[in-house]
Amino acid sequence: MTQPLNIAQISDCHLFADKNNRHCGANVYQNLVAVLEQLKHNQQVDLIVFTGDLTQDHSDESYKLFVETIRMCQIEVPVYYLPGNHDDLEKLDEHLIGFPFNQEKVINCNNWQIILLNSTSENPAGHLSSQSLTWLQQAVDPKKQQLLMMHHHPVDVGFFIDRHGLTNQDEFWQTLTGITSIKAVACGHIHQALDLMSVHSHRPLPVYTCPATSLQFNREMDTVNDNGQGPGYRLFTLGLKGKLSSETFFINSKK
Repeated sequence: MTQPLNIAQISDCHLFADKNNRHCGANVYQNLVAVLEQLKHNQQVDLIVFTGDLTQDHSDESYKLFVETIRMCQIEVPVYYLPGNHDDLEKLDEHLIGFPFNQEKVINCNNWQIILLNSTSENPAGHLSSQSLTWLQQAVDPKKQQLLMMHHHPVDVGFFIDRHGLTNQDEFWQTLTGITSIKAVACGHIHQALDLMSVHSHRPLPVYTCPATSLQFNREMDTVNDNGQGPGYRLFTLGLKGKLSSETFFINSKK
C-alpha cells in the first residue's frame, strides 16, 4: 500500500443480548447498525479499530450480536479490537474470530504502527501495568510513526467520567516522553468527540477521543445521560510523511 492509511475508530457499543434493549433511552443496537452501514459505503476506509465497551449486560449473547452485526453489515476490511472496562478480553478473543476480525495488537502499515494498549483494570477506571508499558516500549519501531489507541482517557476531560479515567496518567506520559516517533493517542470511554492536548509530557501530544456508537454523554450531568447527539465514529488519515489528521462524524451530521 502506497496511499495514506485511513482508519475508522468505533467505540462503546454497550450492546445487550436483546436487540431491543435501550441504554439511557438509546437503542444501542440500531445505532451500531447505522454507524456500520455508513462505514460500509466508505470505500476509503482501510481498517476499523474498535476501542472497547462492546457489552452493557456482560452476556455472551451481546458478544455474539456484535459479531453478527459486523457480518450482517458486510464489513469487508479488517476489524481490530481492544477491551473496555465493561468487557472480558477472553470473551472478546473467543467470539471475535474469523474474517474480518484480527486479534493482533500491533498493526504495521507503510511507515506507521497502530499500537493497541489494554488499559482495563479490576474496576471501571483504567490502569496501564508496568508490563504493559514495557511491552509498549518494546513494540515501538523507531523507524516508523505510531498512533496509540486505548479505551480509557489519559487526560482529564472535565466531567464525571474523569472518576473512571486512567489512574496512572503521569507514568504513562513519562513513558512516552522519550519516544519521539509517537504522534498521537486515541481513546474511547468518554462518549464524546474531543481533540485535546496532553499537558503531562515534556513533548505535548494530541489526544483524540471517539464518539460512541451507543450514545453521547451529557457533560453537564454528574452521571450517565444521553445528550441526544446520536451515534458517531472517528476517522484517522495517516500520511506517508508522518502527517496525521482526524475527523469525527455523527449519523446525519458531521462535526
